[in-house]
Amino acid sequence: MVPTPANSTEPAADRMHTPDEELSSVVLDFVRERVALAEAPLDFPGDTAEIVALLDGLVTATGTDPATIMRLYDDHLSRTVLSADSPRFFAFIPAAPTKAALLFDMVVSASSLQGISWLEAAGAVAAENQVLRWIADAAGLPEGAGGTFVSGGSAGNLSALVVARDEGRNRLVRNHGQVARSKRLRIAVSDQVHSSVKNTFHMLDVDPFVIDMPDHRLTGQALRAALAADPEPETIVAVVATSGTTNAGIVDDLRGVGEAARDLGLWFHVDGAYGGAGILAPSVRAMYDGIELADSFVVDPHKWLFAPFDCAALLYRDPQLARAVHTQDASYLDAIHDRPGEWNPTDYAYHLTRRARGLPLWFSLVVNGTDAYRDAIESSLSLARAVARDIDAADHLDLLREPTLGVVLFRRHGWGPAEYDAWAARLLAAQVAFITSTTWEDETVGRLVFLHPGTTLEMVREVMATTRD
Repeated sequence: MVPTPANSTEPAADRMHTPDEELSSVVLDFVRERVALAEAPLDFPGDTAEIVALLDGLVTATGTDPATIMRLYDDHLSRTVLSADSPRFFAFIPAAPTKAALLFDMVVSASSLQGISWLEAAGAVAAENQVLRWIADAAGLPEGAGGTFVSGGSAGNLSALVVARDEGRNRLVRNHGQVARSKRLRIAVSDQVHSSVKNTFHMLDVDPFVIDMPDHRLTGQALRAALAADPEPETIVAVVATSGTTNAGIVDDLRGVGEAARDLGLWFHVDGAYGGAGILAPSVRAMYDGIELADSFVVDPHKWLFAPFDCAALLYRDPQLARAVHTQDASYLDAIHDRPGEWNPTDYAYHLTRRARGLPLWFSLVVNGTDAYRDAIESSLSLARAVARDIDAADHLDLLREPTLGVVLFRRHGWGPAEYDAWAARLLAAQVAFITSTTWEDETVGRLVFLHPGTTLEMVREVMATTRD
């Protein structure tokens, strides 16, 4: 680099890359305070006009003092970001990253890891693979199983189902000749399949083969019956089962569906983005019987395995099938692909560039131990059961189904969409809880999701007491 002359008025080109102790202190002080919080605040939704006004004019030619910008973020912008890691966050699917995982995520960011290949990040890839092996062992997948960490369940489902589609198409052509290439492929799902799977079908140009179940739980018997009644069962190339639906926490009949998939020659994908971590909980492990039959499996550590956003584990029974589909061919990539025996995470999903997003989970797992993860998962299961009993005993509430995992659905007598929304708004305004309603069997109902091990029964009882108002 050519140095800036001493008499030049031009700033050095590398000024953004020069160590700045004041900048480091400003940022790290905020991080220390945030990580030190015993309970993250819920905070409030932001007002669009106010946020736009706060940001107006901040991008300038010469920059602004970092302490001023951090104060703006801390005092204003951050207060408009609802904290998914609050123990009072009961909506959508919450998060609860461990302190160790949050802190090590800073290490990953500060190290500028490019986690696509063994050549560039052997130690990081090996550590990520150690965690993937732990998950694979918990699921009962064979020794050769492997995969990669992707950004979330949507990316995991897309990557796995690309492989399922291509494998299915190849099998169809082998069995029925080249004429089969013109047939539209289908993938079997239940009516509770995640929205990301529906989007994946659109991107892959395949059609859903929806099997409606009276209790919304897909079974192997229903899958067999549906294919037997279909005029073109050969065009159904895969089945997606869910181990913990997002809306209600339902775990499909994994044993039955997996065995039917094996007998019928279908790719068996298990979407466990939310609920897959239940394989670590002895109290519900039996419900996951059959997950070991999966050809591909997704679980999001940024949900129930207490990692920071964004992190999803994608595993394949036979990773080489995925590698044949996802490996990107370019002359500049020969340097990473001409090294036999090395594991390149980029070969097992649709991505190329990727951060080593599995490392915060790895650090937290090895620091805290597996028992801590088991206990944290069991705590939300126990809480959901206790809340369900409270709802059952209340004369103004109905429990809509026994909670399978950490999701509780309930009805408040006399309430419609407007009343549920007003109730949720009051709770958030008072910083008591963040709750959103959902639709269950064409009715607006209440939905509580328990994931954070810091959520107490007393917190939930405070919330539910307000349903009498």
